[in-house]
Amino acid sequence: MNTVVYQENNQPAQISNVVYDDIYVGQTATQTRTLSAADIQAFAIVSGDMNPAHMDPEYAGHTLFHGVIAHGMWGGALISTVLGTQLPGPGTIYLEQQLRFSKPVRIGDTLTISATVIAKEDEKKRVTLDCQIMNQFGEKVVSGNALVIAPAERVSRPRTQLQTMAMFDLGVRQRHLVDSVRDLSAVRCAVVHPCDVESLKGAVDAVSHGLIIPVIIAPLVKLQVLAQEANLDLSGMELIDVVHSHAAADKAVELAAEGKVEALMKGSLHTDELMGAVVRCLTLRTKRRLSHIFHLDVPMYHKVLLLTDAALNIAPDLMGKADILQNAINFAIALNITEPKVALLSAVETVSPKIISTIDAAALCKMVDRKQITGGIVDGPLAFDNAISANAARIKGIDSVVAGDVDILMVPDIESGNMLAKQFEYLSGASTCGVVVGARVPIALTSRSQGSASRVASAALVKLLAHHYRTVAP
Repeated sequence: MNTVVYQENNQPAQISNVVYDDIYVGQTATQTRTLSAADIQAFAIVSGDMNPAHMDPEYAGHTLFHGVIAHGMWGGALISTVLGTQLPGPGTIYLEQQLRFSKPVRIGDTLTISATVIAKEDEKKRVTLDCQIMNQFGEKVVSGNALVIAPAERVSRPRTQLQTMAMFDLGVRQRHLVDSVRDLSAVRCAVVHPCDVESLKGAVDAVSHGLIIPVIIAPLVKLQVLAQEANLDLSGMELIDVVHSHAAADKAVELAAEGKVEALMKGSLHTDELMGAVVRCLTLRTKRRLSHIFHLDVPMYHKVLLLTDAALNIAPDLMGKADILQNAINFAIALNITEPKVALLSAVETVSPKIISTIDAAALCKMVDRKQITGGIVDGPLAFDNAISANAARIKGIDSVVAGDVDILMVPDIESGNMLAKQFEYLSGASTCGVVVGARVPIALTSRSQGSASRVASAALVKLLAHHYRTVAP
């Protein structure tokens, strides 16, 4: 999922060389290395070589080698590693290298790199080495001769401790979310006013993934012009003509109230237009208030994060927060997160009468103790660092099973939540999608600036919830 590239951990603490006078013909040094996808990505980033034969599995599958292969010069770099760190080692001056590439190197191949002395030139202290790379099958993949000037002085230095380099497969958890509902039947979903390219494409892509059976509600003249310009095929989809976005929201809510659709999906209209229509419809309301939940795939965090409420409730009071918290716990359970861990965020981790969010957090924790809120493990107030990092919590003397392993981040108000969600997305590379819960039907709700992938993932969430609501009514 998230691959971290570490330096070799089986290397000696010191790097020592072999001086020219101690080198003899036949002397050999070897090293082993297994190729990973992260190695290919790292080499491409450093070298700038983005040849699709190395980076694009679909393209590479149609090449001579029928799959992704390593850059040829990655093998050359491995030979350089042996020469520079083992034989002759530090102080070596690389003069010449000849390479022959015999076989491709694929992800998972374990290579043995060897350098063997075949000649010495005393006058200029030059050494010629036969360099070979063999794969796990004993097949030669790279070979050639290297000419170097060997060091005259002995060197022994501590091995430099390199920083860890992490290579992330961005959005992989979001793709797993879409895959996880593949076996569920598509649900009828009202797509409300998808009158820009991204929202219409998101709906069409959600159909292609088998997530929804769309009922598209929009001004049809405008919609058909957009579909033609964007080369999107709406044939076979149910289309309902309305005069404007407000009418689209009202019609979608009417269909949901009548049980003709099991989900709603926001298009290009404003959130308050759609949610205003939902709030006005008593048939769609439940005993809890509506709240929004972000599903965040944050590359540097070890699992999915849920964030609530960053889109609907501006400054909820204690009882509003209780509803938001219970909604989030129930949603996490629907995602098969058993006993989700919830951090109630504030600016500090201690209760202070000057900061209302700390008092609310303490009260919510007591409501959990009294079973007024159930299903989760809740702690707060917690500052953001204590919620995300167990080490930060330890340093501050906080004993919490939530710290460092949180599933749900609950914010005190919409301002902090909205800023936090957008920081995750734009500074941390998080893939985001979102859903509104607390109504009789789930509502896919994304920002108008978000692309098709986010909308597809949001459709996956409403598909999952619609099936869940068939057995567990909200």
